[in-house]
Amino acid sequence: MKITVIGGTGLVGTKLVKALRATGHDVLVAARATGVNTYTGEGLAEALEGADVVVDVSNSSYTDEAAAKEFFYVSTINLLTYGEAAGVPHHVALSVVGTDRLARAEGGYFAAKLQQEQLITSSGRPYSLVHATQFFEFIHTITDNAVRDGAVRVADVLVRPLAADDVADALAQVAIGDPLFATAEYAGPEIFTLEELARIDLRSRKDDREAAPDPLGTYFGARLSSRDLLPDATATISRTTYENWRTQKPSGEAAVFE
Repeated sequence: MKITVIGGTGLVGTKLVKALRATGHDVLVAARATGVNTYTGEGLAEALEGADVVVDVSNSSYTDEAAAKEFFYVSTINLLTYGEAAGVPHHVALSVVGTDRLARAEGGYFAAKLQQEQLITSSGRPYSLVHATQFFEFIHTITDNAVRDGAVRVADVLVRPLAADDVADALAQVAIGDPLFATAEYAGPEIFTLEELARIDLRSRKDDREAAPDPLGTYFGARLSSRDLLPDATATISRTTYENWRTQKPSGEAAVFE
């Protein structure tokens, strides 16, 4: 299959490209660095020509709602329009578990992601949406974002994070299959409180600060209920634990789901 990966030079994109090529697929890496810009349309027609699947794992560098919405709106419309013109029979996009809940609670970047999903699902084009929980690779960022006056005060919520390698493998499996016309959720095997994850992260960095749950704390500005970041019971669960990822940091290996 010929598969065009939008955002193919990013964290998940590079892993996805490697996974797809390892199984014999013809993969085109589409990113600004390779002359493809989904926002302006530059190089997009050529990138999608003859593609069997387009997988969008691109991201906005803007986190404020107006700018993120503009990026995702224009880029997604361009991908859908150019994809239809090229006859691409499957549009796959990566998003976040709980996007709708995060958008209602905070708006901002998550409102832009929700808009992206709505554009895809209402387009009439064959599609699959992949929802992933938080990446192990972003736990540092989550912890650092919770620092207030030198103390780590995290939202009192539950999370079920997974490795970016596992996300890439999930995307690869979805991409080579038939369009789902639905959303598939993927999550890690363990449920943590953000407090537990923050403590593990701080100790791994030899940071002696203590993490504590804050009932009034927010997750990147969103005030959430304790289970709002967890997937549904039908989610596909990976087998890579946080401890295994931390100690082994596997790269490019096929993820195993159960």
